[in-house]
Amino acid sequence: MNFVRNPYRATLGANPPMLVGREEEIEDCDRALRNGPGTHERISLVSGPRGVGKTVLLNKFEEVGRSHSWWVISETASHGFIERIRDAAYQIAVEQLRSSRTRIRGISLPHGFGVTLEDAEKHSPKLTLRAALTDLLTLQVEIDRHLGQEPVGVFITLDELHHSQRDEVIEFGTTIQHLVREDREIAVAMAGIPSAVKPLLASDAGSNPVTFLRRANMIELGLVSDDESRRALEEPLLDLAFSWEPAALDQAVKACAGYPFMIQLVGQEAFLCREGNAITASSVARSLPVARRKLGQLVHEPALADLSGKDRQFLAVMARNDGPTRTSDIADRLGVGASYVSVYRARLIEAGIIAAPSYGYVDFELPYLREYIRNQEWSKEDFA
Repeated sequence: MNFVRNPYRATLGANPPMLVGREEEIEDCDRALRNGPGTHERISLVSGPRGVGKTVLLNKFEEVGRSHSWWVISETASHGFIERIRDAAYQIAVEQLRSSRTRIRGISLPHGFGVTLEDAEKHSPKLTLRAALTDLLTLQVEIDRHLGQEPVGVFITLDELHHSQRDEVIEFGTTIQHLVREDREIAVAMAGIPSAVKPLLASDAGSNPVTFLRRANMIELGLVSDDESRRALEEPLLDLAFSWEPAALDQAVKACAGYPFMIQLVGQEAFLCREGNAITASSVARSLPVARRKLGQLVHEPALADLSGKDRQFLAVMARNDGPTRTSDIADRLGVGASYVSVYRARLIEAGIIAAPSYGYVDFELPYLREYIRNQEWSKEDFA
């Protein structure tokens, strides 16, 4: 029997075989690069719960940048990201000087970067991020002018944005603001979970030094429709000698609940459980427990890891219901006042763990989180 590679990719951050529900955002990115400096969507901030495809969308934005021949610098917003972006920009400029030495001579760059390839290769000056990006963009303008080509810019993607790196984010934002004001060919797309990003957006004593984030094009990712889930499950098999039985596909779509990462998990596990060349209802039934277990390990466990004991008590009370829970019932169950509950309600909503579907009610934001919490020992305690 010949080995067949699984067409689904249930790895967080990996590009799925079929990306659905994000066409508008990708088109906005493409249009922004074509429209030129000053276009609002050139600075974008993507937020949403774990597993909704933030990193995947950044990957697609990078593809759009490369399709326009832009330089792409892909980074994670961990400690030292400013230096890593600076070094990447410097190396690109050096490579550009090397590759252009026979075509373009005597290009002068600001900040003492160097006027010849030999000068640039002799030393690696301690440039600021702003200086490194300015040098690269200035060099690229000269190359574009000499070659008579469309402007080539720099597209920076920054994943896992977090308020713990506030000082670096401020420096990064200040640099980008200056480049935007100078009408440079620069674009930035950042991504992070709501609880990590919102403190950066909050006002600090009436002023916020990270104003560039508040002015960014806000992209809030959520669930996709059942029709989009169906496409994401069905289309990867169209070029293969396999297919979904109609009832099995209906069952899988319902199980995915519009959650992008669950689509890949269900598709991957159902494909492994296929019967001959078909994914049957039995295939889906056997795959779902495995998919849910992996969802718990990869999404739910990390999402709950940083929560306090009181946060968990709040969620445990919610998990005992099969649907939305009244906040007044949570207060009664925990033996606390309404103002006490409202603090934890706001915090859990900000973290993307729960949502408020109607006044006075809360419900879980992530699919299958209720079931996951019910299976945790800490959720079975008596809080009264």
